[in-house]
Amino acid sequence: MRTTHKAAALAACAVLLAGTGAAQAAGTGPGRSVRAADATAGPAITVDATSGRHAIDPHIYGMNFPDEALAKELRLPMGRWGGNATTRYNYKLDAYNAGSDWYFEDLHYSNDTAALPAGSQADKFIDQNRRTGTDTLMTVPMIGWTAAGRDNGCGFSVAKYGPQQDTDAQWRPDCGNGKKPDGTLITGNDPAETSTPAGPDFVEGWVQYLDSSYGTADSGGVRFYDLDNEPDLWFGTHRDVHPAGASYDEMRDSTYATAAAVKNADPAAQTLGPVGWGFNSLIYSGLDQQVCGEQGGSCWSNPPDAAAHGGVQFAPWYLQQMKAYEQAHGRRILDYFDEHIYPQQSGVSGSADDAATQALRLRSTRQLWDPSYVDESWINQPIQFIPRMRSLVGQNYPGTKLAISEYNWGALDHIDGGLAEADALGIFGREGLDLATLWSPPKATDPGAYAFRMFLNYDGHGGTFGDTSVRAASADQDKLSVYAAERSSDHATTVMVVNKTTGDLTAPVSVTGGTTLPAAAQVYRYGQADPTAIQHPADQPLSGGSFTATFPAYSITEYVIPADSAQATPPSAPGTPTASATGPDRVTLTWPAATPGTSPLADYRVYAGDPATTAPLATVPASTTTATVTGLTPGTAYTFRVVATDTGGRSSLPSAPLQITTGPATMSGCTVAYRISNDWGAGFTASVQITNQAAPVNGWNLGFTFAGNQKVTQGWSGTWSQTGAAVTVKDAGWNASLPTGGSTTIGFNGAYSGANTAPSTFTLNGTTCTTAGTAAAAAPTPAVGHAPARNAPH
Repeated sequence: MRTTHKAAALAACAVLLAGTGAAQAAGTGPGRSVRAADATAGPAITVDATSGRHAIDPHIYGMNFPDEALAKELRLPMGRWGGNATTRYNYKLDAYNAGSDWYFEDLHYSNDTAALPAGSQADKFIDQNRRTGTDTLMTVPMIGWTAAGRDNGCGFSVAKYGPQQDTDAQWRPDCGNGKKPDGTLITGNDPAETSTPAGPDFVEGWVQYLDSSYGTADSGGVRFYDLDNEPDLWFGTHRDVHPAGASYDEMRDSTYATAAAVKNADPAAQTLGPVGWGFNSLIYSGLDQQVCGEQGGSCWSNPPDAAAHGGVQFAPWYLQQMKAYEQAHGRRILDYFDEHIYPQQSGVSGSADDAATQALRLRSTRQLWDPSYVDESWINQPIQFIPRMRSLVGQNYPGTKLAISEYNWGALDHIDGGLAEADALGIFGREGLDLATLWSPPKATDPGAYAFRMFLNYDGHGGTFGDTSVRAASADQDKLSVYAAERSSDHATTVMVVNKTTGDLTAPVSVTGGTTLPAAAQVYRYGQADPTAIQHPADQPLSGGSFTATFPAYSITEYVIPADSAQATPPSAPGTPTASATGPDRVTLTWPAATPGTSPLADYRVYAGDPATTAPLATVPASTTTATVTGLTPGTAYTFRVVATDTGGRSSLPSAPLQITTGPATMSGCTVAYRISNDWGAGFTASVQITNQAAPVNGWNLGFTFAGNQKVTQGWSGTWSQTGAAVTVKDAGWNASLPTGGSTTIGFNGAYSGANTAPSTFTLNGTTCTTAGTAAAAAPTPAVGHAPARNAPH
C-alpha cells in the first residue's frame, strides 16, 4: 500500500483514511426504534453450535500502525510495521527511502540519534505494542538495499537527470518522480545516491538486536517477520534501486537467504512471505507483471518467466520451493503464506461512498470465499481468496499458515465501510485465516473501529466474540451475513448478524446449542441509528432456540447466549488419518478413534475441504475407523480431515490434515472432472476440468447434456451456449491449446429445479471422454491471469 503526501511519509504511522465520519442512508438518528411491521421479510438464519467447529486465531484482528489508545481499548492482538517505506528502512539510522510514494527521497524519523539503533521509530512501535499487549509483525528488507542516510538525497535529481514530470516543489525541488516530461521513465540512475547494500547479514543483525532488546520470539520478543513488502511491485515502487521486476528465481533465492537469516538469529521467529500485492501476485512474478505490462496482449496468457519455470503459476511454484528447502535442510523457513488483497471493483477500496459503491462494497466481500461470486472488476472470475490460498498451501506446502497482512474495503469512516469491515472479520474467522492486519487503521470514532469493538470489546468491559467458530448460515448472505462462535472462557455462544441493506429486515432465527438453551440472549448493536456508540437493547427471548428478530438497516447485531450450567463436552478430535489403497479415483483412510465427551460417539465424517463449509465425502458409524472415499479426480492433491460426532449432535474439532495425491487416470482420449462446489437449493456453481490424453489439440469444443432441469446462467473461461438440455462450450482463445496431458478448467453458475444430477457423458471435439467422478471440488477453479486495470488499488 502506498502513501500519498510528505506528512504521511514523515509520520510515525500510516496514513489514516480521511472522512467526515457521518452516517448515511435513510432512518438515521440515535434512539431510533424498529418495528417489525415496518420491516421487509429477510432471509432465514440458522446457527448450529454443535458442528463446523474450528479454532479462530486471534491474530486475524490486527491493524497496521494501530493507534495506541484504540489498541489498548481493544486489547488488539496484532500490529504490523509495514508498507512501502519499510522496504528500505535502516534500523541503524532510523531512516528510510519513500520510493515512489514520495519522489524516491531518503527521509528519517525525528528521534534522538545518540543511542541508535536504540530509540528508533521501530523500537517505539514495538514498545507501544508491548504496552497494549499486542504482538508485533515487523517487516524486514529483502530488496538488497537500505537508506544510506538521513535526508541523504533522492533517486532522480533534476540537476543530474534533467526536467521531470513532477517534483517535490515545496520541500526538495531537485527531487523528481523519475519520469521525463513526456512520461517516459528515466533509467540508468545510480542506486548509491540514496541507498547502500543490505543483504541477509543486515537482517540477521537487526533481529539479533531486537532479541537482545526485547527477548526472543518465545520469551516475549518480536514473534513475526514479514519478508519485505509487495516485492512483485518493486519495479515501480522502488525502481530507483530495483528497476527490473523480481523474478521467480530472485524471489526463491532472496527468501531462502533472508528467512534463513531471521531463523539463524531467532529460531522461534515466524516468517511470512511472499507478501504480494493482490490476486495477480498468485499468478505472476514481478518480472512477468512488468514485462506483460509493457508488452500487453498474449503475454498475460503466456508470461515468459512462468514459461521458463514449466508454465507453473508463481504462488504454487514459490510454495514448492519453500517445501524443497525444508526437505533439503530439515528446517522450515516459511511459516505463513502471506498475500495482500484490495478489492479491485471501482471505488470500493477508496473513499467513494455513493449508493452504488456502497452496495458494491458490501457484496464484494464475497470474493474472500464465495465460489459463485464472479468478481466485478477486470479480474472477472471467482476469486475465493482464502479457500484459494488454502488450496495452494494444501497442494504445495502443507502446514503453512495463511495471512493477509494488508487489506481494506474502504470508507472506514462511513457506516457501510464499518459493516464491510465487520463482514471481513467474520469471514476471516469462519474461513480459518490465521493472521490479518488492516491497512490503515481507523480513527477511534470511525465505524471501522466499532467493527473491531463488536468482536473484541462489544460491552466496554472486554466482552469478545467467541474463539471457536461454529456453523452459521444465512439464506442470503448479501442481505444478512451471519457468523457464530463459542467463547472458551465461559462457553457462551456469540452470534454476529450484519444487515448489509438500507432497509430493516425481519428474519427467523434458529439456534441449536450443545445443551438446553437459556431463556434469553443478551443483545448488542451498532449501526447507522447511532454511529457513535454500541447499544445494549433488551434481551432477546430464545423460545427454545427459535425466534424472529428485526435487524435495523445498516447494522451489526451481536447475540451473546450464556452457556447452560451443565455444559456438555463434545468428542475429542480423531487422530491423524493415514492412507492406503490410493487409486486414480479413490483412497482408503484409517484413523485413531476419538474420545467421547458427554455423549457416546455416533459417527465419523470425512471431508476433503473445510468441515465448516463443505459436505462430507463419507460418513461411517462410530464403530468403524476406516472409510473408502470414491469419485475423486485422477492425479489430484486432496487434503482430508475427519470429524467425530456424538449422539447429542455435537461435533469434534477436525483431525490433523492428511494430504494425498490420487493416481494417474487410465489413458483415453480425454478425461473430464465435473465438480459442484456450491449448491444453494435453486442454483449452483460447478467447474469442469478437461484433460487431453490424446494428440495435442489447438482449439476445442466440449459438449454435454444435463440430466435434469438445469440451465447455465453464467459461464467463464469459454464461450457457453445451451439448447434444451444440451450444452456446448468453445475455448476462450487463451486456453485453446491442450498438449498431451494438458488440462484446463472452466466453470459456470446454474439454476435448476428438481434434482441437480451431474451429466454422465462429455465429448471433446466429438470424442467421448472418461468421467473422473463428481466428488466435492478439491480446489477452487484455477486462477486466470489478466492485465490489471490502470491504477489498480494496492
